Amino acid sequence: MATTTTIPKELDVESNQAHEVKEDIPFDYAQRAQWLRAAVLGANDGLLSTASLMMGVGAVRKDVKSMVLTGVAGLVAGACSMAIGEFVSVYSQYDVEMSQINRNIKKNGNSDEFEAKKKDLPSPIKAAVASAVAFAVGAAVPLLAAVFIRNYRVRLMVVFVAVSLALIGFGGLSAILGRAPMVKSTIRVLVGGWLAMVVTFGLTKAVGSAGLN
Repeated sequence: MATTTTIPKELDVESNQAHEVKEDIPFDYAQRAQWLRAAVLGANDGLLSTASLMMGVGAVRKDVKSMVLTGVAGLVAGACSMAIGEFVSVYSQYDVEMSQINRNIKKNGNSDEFEAKKKDLPSPIKAAVASAVAFAVGAAVPLLAAVFIRNYRVRLMVVFVAVSLALIGFGGLSAILGRAPMVKSTIRVLVGGWLAMVVTFGLTKAVGSAGLN
C-alpha cells in the first residue's frame, strides 16, 4: 500500500505563502475600494450641495459675484463640516479599537500585538483631510463653471450642464466601486441631483418673490 508523507503546516512554505497572498490581496483591495468610494461620495456631496446653493441664490440674484461668493462659502463651510465630522467619527472608532486592544493585552499578557494592531487602525487626521479635499473637489465644479460667465441665463445653463456631467461621472464611478448596476446607479444619482437643484431654485425663487425683508 502506498504511503503518503504529510508536511507540517508550519514547514510548508509554498502553501503558507500562497495562503497569505490569497488573504492579503482581497483585504487590500477592499480597503482601497472603501476609501475610494468614500472619496467619490464626498466629492458628490460637495458638487451637489454647492451647486444647489448657487442655483438657489441665482434664482433671486442675477449677478455673478453673488453666485460665486455663495459657492465659495458653501465650499469652505462644507469642507470644514465634512472634515470635523469625519475626524470625530474616525476618532471615536479609534478609541473603541484601542480600548479593545488594551483589554486583549491585559487578558493575554502579550504586548507585542499593540504596535502591530495600532498600525492597522484608521488615522482620524488623514480621514478628515481626505473628506475635506474630496468635498472641495466636487464643489469646485459649479464654481469653475460659473465664475467666467457674465450672462445670467447662460451661466445657469452652463452650471446645470457641468454639474450633470459630473454627476454622471461620480454616479458611474460609485457604481463600479460598489459593484452596483451602472446605468441604474448613474440615473439615480443624476435624477437626484436634478431634483435637488430644481427644488432649491424653485423654493428660493418663491421665497424671494414673496417680498420678505
